[in-house]
Amino acid sequence: MEYETNAKHTNKSSLTKTQKIKKELFDIIKTILIAIIVAFIITKFIIVNAVVPTGSMKTTIMPNDRLIAFRLSYIFSEPKRGDIIVFKAPDDENMLYVKRIIGLPGETLNIIDGKVYINDSNEPLPDEYIMEEMLGSFGPYTIPKDSYFMMGDNRNDSQDSRYWENTFLSKDNILGKVIFKYYPKIESLWNK
Repeated sequence: MEYETNAKHTNKSSLTKTQKIKKELFDIIKTILIAIIVAFIITKFIIVNAVVPTGSMKTTIMPNDRLIAFRLSYIFSEPKRGDIIVFKAPDDENMLYVKRIIGLPGETLNIIDGKVYINDSNEPLPDEYIMEEMLGSFGPYTIPKDSYFMMGDNRNDSQDSRYWENTFLSKDNILGKVIFKYYPKIESLWNK
């Protein structure tokens, strides 16, 4: 009889151990699944994670910099001139580009001797963020409703609105406004 009691106690103890292992395993799987779901929701609806492969945005953004763009930036406001954004390329929506908004809907943009003029203004746009003086003359371009004229900061080495088959970026193709670089160093780009 004493032997039976010990046997029952041993089975009860090992069953408890098995249950503990199953519970721990379940908790680990649940934590991993929650993390995957949260990461999916964040990247699908809140941020865009992008790697810049070219030098078209030098010196603001260098090749291989990694960026975070905020998808909700334009829910309550419109894109502004000077914003750096991540968007689906107008000529190939499978590619993501990072460029600066230069021309806004309804404007006429003209590039004369490397200077950008909006709506026949006598004063060119400020170009304090460009890498070097732009060469060439382009335009005029009349920007359609809900569209934007995009250019890289490294104007002499940027495939942008000046060269695209579909010249203008549709607002529907904007994924988000770049808010910061996180690699190789963390740096805010919110107001650059």
